[in-house]
Amino acid sequence: MRSSDDMTRGHVDEGNGRRPGTGHTDRNGVHTGAPPADRDPADGVDGVDGVDGVDGVDPVVPAGPTARTASTTPTAATDRASRRDQAVRAAVEQGLLGPDHPVVGLLDVAGIRESAAELRAAFEAVTAPGTPVLHAFAVKASPLVPVLRLLHEAGLGAEVASPGELALARTAGLPPDRTVLDSPAKTPAELREALALGIAVNVDNPQELDRLDAMIGSSGSRSPLGIRVNPQVGGGSIEALSTATATSKFGVALRDEGAREWVVRAFLDRPWLTRLHAHTGSQGIPLCLMTQGVVETYTLAEEINRRAGERRVDTIDIGGGLPVNFASDETTPTYAQYARLLREAAPGLFDGRYGLVTEFGRSLLAKHGTVVARVEYAKTAGGRPVAVTHAGVQVATRTVYAPASWPLRITAYDAKGRPRTGPDVVQDVAGPACFAGDLLAAGRALPLLEQGDYAAALDTGAYYFAHHYAYNSLARPGVYGFITGGGVGSGGGAAGGGVRFATVRTPQTVEEIVAESGGAQATALTDLPGTTTG
Repeated sequence: MRSSDDMTRGHVDEGNGRRPGTGHTDRNGVHTGAPPADRDPADGVDGVDGVDGVDGVDPVVPAGPTARTASTTPTAATDRASRRDQAVRAAVEQGLLGPDHPVVGLLDVAGIRESAAELRAAFEAVTAPGTPVLHAFAVKASPLVPVLRLLHEAGLGAEVASPGELALARTAGLPPDRTVLDSPAKTPAELREALALGIAVNVDNPQELDRLDAMIGSSGSRSPLGIRVNPQVGGGSIEALSTATATSKFGVALRDEGAREWVVRAFLDRPWLTRLHAHTGSQGIPLCLMTQGVVETYTLAEEINRRAGERRVDTIDIGGGLPVNFASDETTPTYAQYARLLREAAPGLFDGRYGLVTEFGRSLLAKHGTVVARVEYAKTAGGRPVAVTHAGVQVATRTVYAPASWPLRITAYDAKGRPRTGPDVVQDVAGPACFAGDLLAAGRALPLLEQGDYAAALDTGAYYFAHHYAYNSLARPGVYGFITGGGVGSGGGAAGGGVRFATVRTPQTVEEIVAESGGAQATALTDLPGTTTG
């Protein structure tokens, strides 16, 4: 395997498969040159008065794949990559990955625990002693019961947005007092269930509050209840994930005429309303904008309490949304950066007068998941190599349909699961679905993938293999958590003998596909009166 120094010694001509004049490529197939498409290099922190960064560190996600911040930990990133290499090799050696199981999802259990600990430590460092803080994992990021149980035992709660997610959280052992219900479309049945269980509820709009009024009356509820507001501070570089725009569907739009006063009066008239919630967005949102959204919410809480003459709002739910660095193994921005930035911008939020709730999802899991797929065929088209794999739109839906916003790093492994070496070659990594755009990566420079090799899509621990898209009735892949303990083998690859796996989700069978597709009702439509053919 070439060293990083080898990778950066000038340009390589096209005869070696490297495009000249466009930077270089690391061993993960990341072409370093231009900023990611979803990042504005000019993003700064001017949106928050008096905040210029954290301890001299720009809190915004780096503009380029090689950008570094003082708070990143290269050793942790290296350890994460080493564990991943060990797991891929072990998955091949232990038969979890191969001709009969050509695609799997792998979850790094140690990495997930580390992220949970880092989140808790970051906010413990900035809050007053005794401050109640609930870190509620956004279940939508990975709706897998064993993952929820792991995070629960790591000290986290759950944020749910549907009856299905609530059922998953309860099955994982999450107690009601560590569960938060958010959704812009809660039904009466969902609200009644939450109230009966004592689950916290963030009301999305005035009509939903009317429903709660009818259910609660004057008796109150043991569920902590609050209102979600939209601070309307603007959007980030991915419009679909920007939830604090002027026209966002979420929450009460604070800058609309009369809306702020309506929120204040709602709290003054209902002593059982005790929480405020806002979520500015997630990937593509700079930290300055996230911070501004929290500051606006805190300011509103102060206004409500001042006008009530008492501490009516006692808890602020700041949402989640910390962006993920998809350009390298380093974790940046960090929870510690964000927590310090929030404390600098709104010190009163952390002085012990308010409880805190967070709802992080992607940032807890993304770096700790990997999709690994077998190369079924290696071919060429128009002179470009194409590796046809078993991972595409069914496990990487966002990347396939919006590659500019969701580019993934790809790592090449040989048929034995060892990191593939050799010169970089510009190639496409394709999926199995029957449409031309089913590509994990297009024009990517990495060691040439051959038939029987494996392509790994990195940073896919959230919103990827846990969210199956059944195009072409492709089967859901098996998902396995792993812990490592083995040493490093020879030949440039990590030995897999010390890796232990646990099944998180079994691979879907063809029989299950048929059953879920109405197999038991095969004649339902033709049995309707008048549908027989003559």
